[in-house]
Amino acid sequence: MELGIGIGWRPEIAAEVEALSGIDWVEAVAENLCADHLPDSLVRLRERGVTVVPHGVALGLGGADRPDPDRLAALAARAELLGAPLVTEHIAFVRAGGPLTASPRLEAGHLLPVPRTWDALDVLCENVRIAQDSLPVPLALENIAALITWPDEELTEGQFLAELVERTGVRLLIDVANLHTNHVNLGQDPAKALDELPVEAIAYVHVAGGVEKNGVWHDTHAHPVSEPVLDVLAELRSRVDPPGVLLERDDAFPPGAELAGELDAIRATLRKAAPSAGPGPDRGTAPAPDGTAGAEARTAAPAPVSAATRDRTAVAQTALLSALVAGTPAPEGFDHRRLRVQSRALAAKRADVVAKVAPELPEILGDGYRAAFLAYAGSRPMSGGYRRDALHFAEHVLITGGPADPAARRRLTYWWQDRSGSRPPRRATRLVRAARAVLVGK
Repeated sequence: MELGIGIGWRPEIAAEVEALSGIDWVEAVAENLCADHLPDSLVRLRERGVTVVPHGVALGLGGADRPDPDRLAALAARAELLGAPLVTEHIAFVRAGGPLTASPRLEAGHLLPVPRTWDALDVLCENVRIAQDSLPVPLALENIAALITWPDEELTEGQFLAELVERTGVRLLIDVANLHTNHVNLGQDPAKALDELPVEAIAYVHVAGGVEKNGVWHDTHAHPVSEPVLDVLAELRSRVDPPGVLLERDDAFPPGAELAGELDAIRATLRKAAPSAGPGPDRGTAPAPDGTAGAEARTAAPAPVSAATRDRTAVAQTALLSALVAGTPAPEGFDHRRLRVQSRALAAKRADVVAKVAPELPEILGDGYRAAFLAYAGSRPMSGGYRRDALHFAEHVLITGGPADPAARRRLTYWWQDRSGSRPPRRATRLVRAARAVLVGK
């Protein structure tokens, strides 16, 4: 399916998106949409013939566990509600622990890279097949940006993606900003990755901005698209004409005129990088628009992934995530400095998202919010999503005697009571929760 030029729809810029000219489609974060009705802005866009694609962030298909049936059902429901031609997700893990490791469940609150090993590939492919069987439309998966890399990897990113497509027939969502991020942070060549992956399997492309700090590129989605990212887009366009290209922006939203300017820069890059007339190199048969190409690879049911393979994956991912969010020792072979950078980035994102889902907290705590939250997050991993995290943080502040201002303390107490119970927890409850926190940290 030809999508054209699109932009990520976010509630904060809904009016600006509707006013943009030349927008063929939009992408909406699936988890931010209600299952039974759409925001008025998306309704108006659909009435104008604008395609809406749901983009999932919470499945964690690269994790050791099989996909959660409820999350799959929710993603399927949103695809049907939108009349979407496909749905997208990420090649990442977002949680670890639980029954496979007999340890507490940990949530990353972010997309973390899977090891490019044969074991991890086996697990990912089986999870992708489960997802494909549960969704009413084709699935496309996105490469992610990384601050860290796993030791002893057996495949390059391009090889890993090529094997994934060969085994499952899944489509690809290639984020050129993420390829640039991995070039700066991990020394991986975007051109080599594009040479190795099956570009004809691309469903569409993401373009986004970031910023470099102390030699590390942070994929913020809150800065203008940089020239190096557009250069990677040009590299991709020189190889294939992608069915769709989409601009992502998730924070620090600029005026509509600036968004229009970035879209114009993307269009100009695609025009300039288009190969001259004539047949290009033979890169195989492109998947059919309905996502059926590659089905031959799935005609014969593959052997189920062994429990031992999932267990090994679970133990490795839990050890890494625990080091990042619970302060446990770093697994062997990882760059300790990069792990600290990733850990700080996860805590900072957690603070930012909690401030968005519970804006009353930074309002009540004022300038002390961020420092208080980061201190809390350093020893208390997230285990149940951001809204619950906000409640746990408020409870922690109250238990530890803050805030110092009596009026702010009353406001925080009332806020907590309104959302979680009639009164702050009694001493026995506090002791149980403190003991649980110690166990999680071990």
